[in-house]
Amino acid sequence: MKILHTGDWHLGRQFYGQSLEADHDCVLDQVLGAVRTNSPDVLVIAGDVFDRASPPATAVRQFNNFIRTVHAECNTSIVMIAGNHDSGDRIASYASFADPERLLIRGPLSAEEKPLILEDEHGPIAFSGLPFGNEFSARECYGNSSIACPADVVAAQVACARTYVPGNARWVIAAHVFVATATPSESERPLQIGGIETVPSSVFDGAHYVALGHLHRQQSAGGEHIRYSGSPLAFGFDEADSAKSLTMVDLAGNGSVTHQQLPINPHRAVRVLKGEFEELLDKGSREPSEDFIKLVLTDKKLLIDPMGRIREHYPNALALTYERDERAEPILLRSGSQAKLDDPVAVVGEFLSRVRGEDGTDDEMAVVTSALKQLNNVEDRA
Repeated sequence: MKILHTGDWHLGRQFYGQSLEADHDCVLDQVLGAVRTNSPDVLVIAGDVFDRASPPATAVRQFNNFIRTVHAECNTSIVMIAGNHDSGDRIASYASFADPERLLIRGPLSAEEKPLILEDEHGPIAFSGLPFGNEFSARECYGNSSIACPADVVAAQVACARTYVPGNARWVIAAHVFVATATPSESERPLQIGGIETVPSSVFDGAHYVALGHLHRQQSAGGEHIRYSGSPLAFGFDEADSAKSLTMVDLAGNGSVTHQQLPINPHRAVRVLKGEFEELLDKGSREPSEDFIKLVLTDKKLLIDPMGRIREHYPNALALTYERDERAEPILLRSGSQAKLDDPVAVVGEFLSRVRGEDGTDDEMAVVTSALKQLNNVEDRA
């Protein structure tokens, strides 16, 4: 059986204040193209369909058009769960869009985690959808007051779902969790404030494939059969080097899985450009781009309005830092300062050294000395 695994679309999200509507249109077209071209038996959307519980109308229209088209044109079943960004009730409302024999949609937690049962030439396959739920709703749902962390929630979900899986069936789980061995990105919202938000991969023992959502990098987590598809768009500059894709899974009759990544070509890429400003400016004049850009400048001196100038060629330049600032150690409260408080020039010099990881230049220290001299003259006249 062929399974197309995706998730973490975050429809309605912005990138540094910029709308991603056109970027999401491009992604949804490619997902639809992958369904048409590869004819998967099942499309799994592993949560965070929307970026927030009350998404903008444009995001709702985007998804409505997508799911209607898949149902009308493609002979593909759909398994979809709510993520921590979604409204469970909103996701559950899509259950009316399609034939329930081809559809499994899970919004809020349920004490009856009945699977969608599909058949191939090798026999039945049970698909369980485990939506995101916090500890409070899980205690109420499962009548278990000892549930205290995300691992407890997922363990309760899996145990409940397992009771409904036929003994002769292969088992596929869709879940929205942070598995302990996986690598996060900066753009993910924590699943728990305080405490431990990760779950062990062993909680999924017995499943033949686990289609995960929540983390935005495509990766395995505790086994090749436990995978994150990753988000189809980069939502942070730390993902600039992360190739985006959909995961196509082939589930064999013996329960083994193979997978391949179907690349996503973004409408606008997320890139980090590093170098001296004039070199980057020259490159931009020769190769202008609408991509989302972060600049890391290697210049030693601070520049006047570098963003205004670079945006003439990179209109979506959204962030700028200096390499020396990124290299500097965090500022900590330290004892044993080497600078004497009665020597303000030395104090400023030590500050620059600690913040930037290098001493102030002769020109900079001359400016500091001149400014302090003028300040002393003003105080003397007062």
